Amino acid sequence: MKTVLNKDKLNNLTNEIWKSAERLRGKFKAYEYQSVILPIIVIRRLECVLISWREKQAADILKKRPDIKEDALATLVKKLELNPKKSPFSNKTNWTLAAICKEDPTLMEKNFRDYINGFSENIQDIIDHFDYRAIIGRMVRNARLAPILRQYANEKLGPEHLSNLEMGYIYEELLRRFSEQSGEEAGEHFTPREVIRLMVELLDIPLPQKHLSIYDPACGTGGMLSIAKEHLLDKAATDKEKKDVERLVTVHGHELQPGNYAICQSDMLIKDDKQAEICYGNSLIPHSEQSREPGDQLAGAQHKFDFMLSNPPFGVTWGGKDGYEKEARKYQSSRYQAGMPRTNDGALLFLQTMLAKMKPAKQGGSRIAIIFNGSPLSNGDCGSGESEIRRWIFENDWLDAIVMLPDQLFYNTGIYTYIWLLTNNKPVSHKAQVRIIDARNQFDKEPKSFGNKRNRILDRHRQEIVALYRINGTDDQQNDHVKIFKNKDFAFHKVSVVFWQTDENDRPAWLTEPYTKAFTPANIKKEQQFYESDLDFRIRLKLNTVDREINFTLGPEDSFVKIFEKEVKEAFAGEIAKLTKNLESAKEKNKAIKAFIKGLEVAVEFTHHHYVSDNEYIQYGEDIEEFLKREIAKPIIRWQDSPQLGYEILPNKYFYKYQPPKPADELLQDFWALEKEAEKMLKGLQ
Repeated sequence: MKTVLNKDKLNNLTNEIWKSAERLRGKFKAYEYQSVILPIIVIRRLECVLISWREKQAADILKKRPDIKEDALATLVKKLELNPKKSPFSNKTNWTLAAICKEDPTLMEKNFRDYINGFSENIQDIIDHFDYRAIIGRMVRNARLAPILRQYANEKLGPEHLSNLEMGYIYEELLRRFSEQSGEEAGEHFTPREVIRLMVELLDIPLPQKHLSIYDPACGTGGMLSIAKEHLLDKAATDKEKKDVERLVTVHGHELQPGNYAICQSDMLIKDDKQAEICYGNSLIPHSEQSREPGDQLAGAQHKFDFMLSNPPFGVTWGGKDGYEKEARKYQSSRYQAGMPRTNDGALLFLQTMLAKMKPAKQGGSRIAIIFNGSPLSNGDCGSGESEIRRWIFENDWLDAIVMLPDQLFYNTGIYTYIWLLTNNKPVSHKAQVRIIDARNQFDKEPKSFGNKRNRILDRHRQEIVALYRINGTDDQQNDHVKIFKNKDFAFHKVSVVFWQTDENDRPAWLTEPYTKAFTPANIKKEQQFYESDLDFRIRLKLNTVDREINFTLGPEDSFVKIFEKEVKEAFAGEIAKLTKNLESAKEKNKAIKAFIKGLEVAVEFTHHHYVSDNEYIQYGEDIEEFLKREIAKPIIRWQDSPQLGYEILPNKYFYKYQPPKPADELLQDFWALEKEAEKMLKGLQ
């Protein structure tokens, strides 16, 4: 059964919850609101599950033992609850939020602490990651515990009232508002259900016949993993198939934000997914007890997954004092051996982490779907970390397709996004090919906007996108919405070229200009190597009131130091003779002369061939010399190709259609029409 979001209902509930956050104003800082509100929502949702479970157990017992006394019934239900085989989590106390609120207000803190301390160990892990015990003390000191507990004591937050999808939206909407209040940028974006369903169908995750694993290295509140499994349950047609999904499909993930991890863990417990493996930590760095934060705990040889999907944070910095560059570089010779992206965007680190967890092709391989913004497509020059990562992916023939999604699909951002599909076991029809699918127009407008989400992908759009992906590789099946490329079509040469600029008569030009670099032998040697031709120098030398000029020509192989010193000695012969008159040894004289030359004020002008140094980016497969001759159309002095190919993906370019401008007559008619319209408006104002 597919869940349809009732946006009015969810907005109303979110607004009510937000009112409780506003009650914290003046007592807590804006960035602390979520530390108070999110944990109590999770606790109340867990409580709703427990209350429903207890009621069901009591009803089952009463059917079998209608005469059982109330106290005995309560004792028996509690005994069942405390049995981990019967209930996924428990609370050994008899407290509920409603009961705590009815008791003596002076005992509220004690009773509430007893209540949360009574939860089973798996819930304690969640409470600890919220660091909620410390928050309770602050709530008491600021007289906010009672109003917060009273608001949530009877709130209907159980799964029977709010599905996991609906609760996920509420969490994300609250996180968005908290981020806005605290002036932070939300790095995570809750992935809409229709996008996850599209990813799952593109991955072609089958109903399981054997164990099947799904992994997300940045699982957030767990929505992507949960909905992927829900999609398989929707796909299952029989009770046996549904049981197989529950029994054989395992979900695995990492999450670095403690609050998100706690929400994800609570969600898995509420669904009683005993096989779920969610780790608190940074999946991009090694796990070590000595590190300041936990790392990848699913990095062993046994941690290979059948399917991986993720929507990692966009543009998150991983370097600098607040990053984890030192720890990440420990993987530089293994996981990140292809290259490492710039430190202000770690998106490609997530992809490399997923690629490192692929099963060998002989074992069936793995399939990956990951959502990126536009940066990983083309950021980075030839030879940079990003380009080298793309080269590694293409040369291993792992990239299968890229789907260009509509904008305004996500709740927290309106930007265009892209689904990358990768596998190390391509079907024969996809070998050495990449499909670029333009799905930017595959959407309907939302009846009502939801944050930044104004567009939605319906079933018919999803079916169309999947059909475009599944076409075979023949040219006649390419169209305005899908293009099929060979891997090397994305490659380019970066060629450094030096050419001789021409004058207005199209003849090789000479240029006389001041020499603005440091006038050192090392720099002049570089000029000789660059120009490989005679350089004419005109140099003004000044010492106190003495002002001289020297001129000389320097050939490509000439010694600048010898010629320059010779010219200076001739120009200042009298001054140097006077300076060295009383010096006896040649060593002393040479030392004095060098000091004299070093003390001169120098103004340099030089004349040289007007050479221009530039970089040309040339599509792989094109003749480099022919390209340079055609595009530069100047005398080429020399050129050098980069040692490796660069790779970039430019989806917009592939689907660009030239739209000729309107003819001048039509533009003029439009102009006159607008002028007449403006005149009418002005008359109406008189």
